Amino acid sequence: MSNEFLNSLLKEYEQKKLTAELNLEKRKETLYKDVPRLQKIEDNLNNFAIMTAKNILNNSSYPIDQLEDEVNKLKLEKSEILKNLNLPDNYLEPNYDCKICKDTGYIKLDNYKTSMCNCLKQKLLECSFNKSNMYNLDKQNFNNFNEDIFSDEVDLSKCKLNISPRQNILNIKNKCIEFIENFDNPNQKNLLFTGKTGLR
Repeated sequence: MSNEFLNSLLKEYEQKKLTAELNLEKRKETLYKDVPRLQKIEDNLNNFAIMTAKNILNNSSYPIDQLEDEVNKLKLEKSEILKNLNLPDNYLEPNYDCKICKDTGYIKLDNYKTSMCNCLKQKLLECSFNKSNMYNLDKQNFNNFNEDIFSDEVDLSKCKLNISPRQNILNIKNKCIEFIENFDNPNQKNLLFTGKTGLR
């Protein structure tokens, strides 16, 4: 997959993320006009978050537990207001297409590194399918795999292997399934198929 296509996809992701966040601002603006208390709660929550960070950085003696109690009270009040308005708890959060990466295409790992999100991997995979003319996956899959077309006869001079073509293709099939089942594992190695077209 070319970097050009990946960059194009990431621009789409950036636009999706921006759209979700702009839509949130519009929802907030409308809701805050009707319920000013909600804006006050949101402002207070933001201020408490800043205060907590400053207290931690400055080793302040201000009791963090007290801040947490106040934050929890505000969150509970906010939840009650939304509930009374028949709105979900996440109404004041962006509606990202992917809740995992928040429409960035990447997720942060514990070691402060990033990893490609499954949603972006899926987009790249779909593009690969389209470019390779793999449109008939309902029939062209392992469920329809027919090992009987491969010989049980070991022919070292022809195949250069001490196993039969059938055993060889079953080994290949198992490796492919193992690759699929561990696709999300960053330590999983890639597969490389070589040979002339039509070889079995």
